[in-house]
Amino acid sequence: MGWLTYDLTGSAFLLGAVNGFRALPLLVLGPFGGVAADRVDRKRLMLATQAGLFLVSFGFANLVVSGHVRVWHLFVFTMLTGLGWSFNMPVRQSVVPNLVPPEDLMNAVALNSAGFNATRIFGPMVGGILIAQFGAGQNFYIQAAAYLGVALMVLPIRIPAAPRAASTSVLANLKEGAAFVWRHPTLRTQMSLALVPVVIALPYITLMPVVAEDVLHRGAGGLGLLMAAPGVGAVAGTLLIASLGDVHYKGRLLFACVFAMGTLLVLFSFSHVLVLSLGLLVLIGAVQMGYMTTNMTLIQLAAPDELRGRVLGVYMLNQGLLPLGSLLAGTIAAAFGVMNAILSMGVAVALLALAFASRARSLHGL
Repeated sequence: MGWLTYDLTGSAFLLGAVNGFRALPLLVLGPFGGVAADRVDRKRLMLATQAGLFLVSFGFANLVVSGHVRVWHLFVFTMLTGLGWSFNMPVRQSVVPNLVPPEDLMNAVALNSAGFNATRIFGPMVGGILIAQFGAGQNFYIQAAAYLGVALMVLPIRIPAAPRAASTSVLANLKEGAAFVWRHPTLRTQMSLALVPVVIALPYITLMPVVAEDVLHRGAGGLGLLMAAPGVGAVAGTLLIASLGDVHYKGRLLFACVFAMGTLLVLFSFSHVLVLSLGLLVLIGAVQMGYMTTNMTLIQLAAPDELRGRVLGVYMLNQGLLPLGSLLAGTIAAAFGVMNAILSMGVAVALLALAFASRARSLHGL
């Protein structure tokens, strides 16, 4: 999508704008996707969203291949796919506790994350080869086929019956979910803590082109390595957690991972050697997914069946704030230099992790 946008427009601003539009539906509609997951049959909702994503991708592929695609089509396509994922993500996550026993939940969440992060390594590489060989339109046909393939895999799944949300208004269901999160001391802490990696730590990835060019002097080849390294670490980290099974003291592991993320960013800010930078990025990817896997497991365990979709919908709001963090990181980098920006981000993350750990006693015993 990024390649097509830049190829059509030649504008870095529009490239950022299209990517920003991808997050907008998650920020606005994520909680409503959670309400839908609690109100309707979850398997039917998964199938419906997959079908919608298939149709949108197939139609967009036709526009690209026929040569009729225009810039406004990019924004519409991005908004529609973001809309589909706003309803797809909460329901996909909410069924996991219904399919595995509680003692295997962390293993299941870790394996789910490992599958997702494997695509961060191989997806861009395969996509680049396909663009070079066949063009962008064929990529979107393959994307559409993948959505259809997932729908076919969902069909044979038998999801045990679970309590549903009360048949009141959608807004009433929405308020009920938000109130549950606010009153639950552990969930409230987790939702607040989640903003630290998303808004302050993870935007480091948007600064990698500057690091590759101006700090390491490695150009596009170095950028590819820098972008792939966190994905390698993420897969390794999630597979390690999956192999450990049900980890005790998950709350302490949660804080340790966030603190380690901040510390590693500080160390990365002092590196001017490619090999050392890659090693640190692998470790950052590993602790990032350690945090995300542990946090998702604790959320799944804390939320009852009839509220789980709405709790996950609230949790998705932090994904919509990622562009805000990227804007903040870019502003600091422009004013004080890219490595100073990463240093300040790392220090802030580490200090906030210590602050949360000292105050959130309810998480320590989990």
